[in-house]
Amino acid sequence: MSLLSSLAKPQMRKRFLLIGLAGLLTWLTFLDSHSLIRRVGYYHNLRQVTAENDRLREQNTELAQHVNEGLSDEMTERVAREQYGMRRPGETVYRLEEDD
Repeated sequence: MSLLSSLAKPQMRKRFLLIGLAGLLTWLTFLDSHSLIRRVGYYHNLRQVTAENDRLREQNTELAQHVNEGLSDEMTERVAREQYGMRRPGETVYRLEEDD
């Protein structure tokens, strides 16, 4: 019996070790607050936010360029006429209103 018990102990140790390792891997993969599943989600989120930041930086650069260029004379005149009702000297303005 002593021979069987001495052979069974290493096998039991291996089983306990394998069960422990499987439990640890399961814990790290799914249950931990820093699990692999969450890390993959964080990585995808980081990539999306980084891409959005790059797109917004390009848009900001374009808008800053438009602001630095300023409005053309034609656009300034159009805004003055349409939004502020301005006119040139000697010009008569007729406003037309649409019926609803």
